[in-house]
Amino acid sequence: MNAGLLEIAALFAKLGATAFGGPAAHVAMMHEEVVKRRQWMSDEEFLDLVGATNLIPGPNSTELAIHIGHRQAGWSGLLVAGACFILPATIIVSACAWAYVEYGSLPQAAGLLYGVKPVIIVIVLQALWSLGRSAIKTKTAGVICIAGILLSLVGLHELLILALSAAVAAAGRATRRLLPGALGVGPFVLLAQSASAPAAAATTSFGIWPLFLFFVKVGSVLFGSGYVLLAFLRADLVERWHWLSESQLLDAVAVGQVTPGPVFTTATFIGYLLGGVGGAAVATLGIFLPAFFFVTVSGPLVPKLRRSPTAGAILDGVNAASLALMAVVSYELCHSALVDLPSILLGLLSALGLIYFRVNSAWLVLGGAIAGLLLRAFG
Repeated sequence: MNAGLLEIAALFAKLGATAFGGPAAHVAMMHEEVVKRRQWMSDEEFLDLVGATNLIPGPNSTELAIHIGHRQAGWSGLLVAGACFILPATIIVSACAWAYVEYGSLPQAAGLLYGVKPVIIVIVLQALWSLGRSAIKTKTAGVICIAGILLSLVGLHELLILALSAAVAAAGRATRRLLPGALGVGPFVLLAQSASAPAAAATTSFGIWPLFLFFVKVGSVLFGSGYVLLAFLRADLVERWHWLSESQLLDAVAVGQVTPGPVFTTATFIGYLLGGVGGAAVATLGIFLPAFFFVTVSGPLVPKLRRSPTAGAILDGVNAASLALMAVVSYELCHSALVDLPSILLGLLSALGLIYFRVNSAWLVLGGAIAGLLLRAFG
């Protein structure tokens, strides 16, 4: 079932304004909207797109939005979905940056997060259950998923887990069918790692063009979580070029975490601090532009990968590992989300609304935010 541009724009603008909780939560909310509510694609097709985003650098949930837009309405849908998912978060983060510059501190968001986190946990767990039934189709996929969870819990890098999962899936296929030439992601991993090595800085003076190029580089080579983004930003902007202080960087990352939409809008905040509205626009364009390029290049390959038995096995392995990473994120979020009786009750009520009454996840997130603010104000 294909959608028009206006419907795509409305959906991803809504998600960009309400999708709290980071990439795992964004994927879960997109799954509910795209697969469950609108039936634009099957669980299997959705998982293939999730797997494809894990094989390229950049913000995974933004790339998933771009993939979905392209699948539904071609190149126009690609641009509309990505832009509409990014724009609301960019506006919100820019407003936070203005307040930060004007008043010297961040708006208080503790109550908002207190109510939103239990809702996010429920949304992610519901998506995990639904996607897991489609992804874990073989014993090999089950073993990969369990191994991925264990490796993630002991601290192995996410990209290495995905690479090992792809290799195991390819080896399993080759063993069963004796098909040579299985394509793994190991060379691509090495390429990304070498490309991500910091280059020598030619100058410490700030400029709009160097700012743009820096964020293009980050968006082009960055795999992994927001903590990986923090490491990139700190190495160049704080330690090497001295454009930001440690506290400014941590505040920028905090804004990216507590606002809805892509976490990479941290770049918007930093751009505003360094160069005002123009700096915010340039930084945002720089960090997200590679995502559109990578999806444009890789998008047409996803159906071909699925038709190839060996490449399809690799994609199955990546899908199973992606679910494992989502499961670990959910486990870690539980510690900070379900902290007392009111937050547990919020989670249970959200589960009831999502599973039994089929309430839209965006309304649940907004309800959780309001409940959290009220509980902190009057509790």
